[in-house]
Amino acid sequence: MISIEEWSVAAPSKKVERFLEREAFPAVAEAAASAVLADIRKRGDKAVAAAVAKYEGNRNLKPSGFRIPDAELAKAAESVPAPLRRAVRDAYSRVLRFAKAGLRKDWKISTPGGGEEGEFFTPMERVGVYVPGGTAPLASTSVMTVTLARAAGVRDIVVCTPGGKTGEVNPVLLYALSVAGATSVYRVGGIQAIGMMAFGTASCPKVLKIAGPGNAFVTAAKRQVYGHVAIDQVAGPSEIAVLSDGSADPAWVAADLLSQAEHGSGLEKSLFVTQSRGFAEKVKAEILRQTRTLSRRALVERVIRAGGILLAVAPDIGEGMELVNRFAPEHFEIMCRNAKRLLGKVRSAGAVFVGPWTPESAGDFVAGPSHVLPTGGAAKMFSGLTADDFRCRHSFVSYTEKDLRGTADTIAAFAKVEGLDGHGRAAAIRFDRSVAD
Repeated sequence: MISIEEWSVAAPSKKVERFLEREAFPAVAEAAASAVLADIRKRGDKAVAAAVAKYEGNRNLKPSGFRIPDAELAKAAESVPAPLRRAVRDAYSRVLRFAKAGLRKDWKISTPGGGEEGEFFTPMERVGVYVPGGTAPLASTSVMTVTLARAAGVRDIVVCTPGGKTGEVNPVLLYALSVAGATSVYRVGGIQAIGMMAFGTASCPKVLKIAGPGNAFVTAAKRQVYGHVAIDQVAGPSEIAVLSDGSADPAWVAADLLSQAEHGSGLEKSLFVTQSRGFAEKVKAEILRQTRTLSRRALVERVIRAGGILLAVAPDIGEGMELVNRFAPEHFEIMCRNAKRLLGKVRSAGAVFVGPWTPESAGDFVAGPSHVLPTGGAAKMFSGLTADDFRCRHSFVSYTEKDLRGTADTIAAFAKVEGLDGHGRAAAIRFDRSVAD
């Protein structure tokens, strides 16, 4: 079930190469998303209710009940035990601090003629956030998404999360949404939630951007609504890679690999890379031992049966790093001696966790950076969610007469070669009105 494979740049293992391949948009998810989204564009809330009945099992939910009333949110908060409230506020404060520190600042430079140009940033007016809840109530995702939009200054933050057969949403998740700054919460999940936010319905006005992770169906829906709204990235089934030179405790390595395998879709991927086969054998033994102790053992074993946990032995740590870069994992742990020195070798990873005392779960729940990260190999071209993803960047130019005079010949040259004489005139007329004759 869990194999240990030899891999090198010169002689790559076929099994490892197959493991690296992930289908970001399965055909079944694409087809389902297309059908549901088309129905929502045509019938609005009626189509959303039909999809909730079909996919979430709640046949009694009407459009009037999609949005969770403020009184229900307040009641949920009252039912959350004090230790959990403290945990939520702790995570929120750390994520907010990190988000604000990472915001890009307005800037400007002087132009040669005494003018100025630069960039400034403004928050989006209304954004949508998807918080998964099908296999587990991801209260942490509430903090890792909504907090960033709040840090960016977004005025209207809409959240959709599954209500399941009963329409009830986990109270800790609801409390986390309230703390993070959600302005409206809907008990709608899956493709139907993405369509409702992207196209707008009577119960939920259209948003400008949708962010947040989800299963293959949610991910496919986000891709298909791109253009109607902006989206953050491809964030599907969870992944982790761990690189270790044998200096780490094998029990720690195994625990970290299993932390992502327990999510529940069956499509999760956990890759371990080392230069020592003996160490790989120890990690494998720990994975098998610890799996038997997990409450979500059945879900983990499903991933194992699907070949979702793989151990690879490379000639050295350098080639091991190359394998991880080719995998482009959502989460990447470096559990080596002098781990920080290897940061410069990372090319493709959503988030990097450095050293034996930084488990991926710290990033999932509390550290600061958002845990909404690219998956399926998308870390080669996308980055994790930040507060800036909820802002618009604007450039500005303020020329003086001297600036325009200094660039007039260049403007005229481009206007001529492109056959756009109106462009050339727009600059030239400011110095010679006769060009309009």
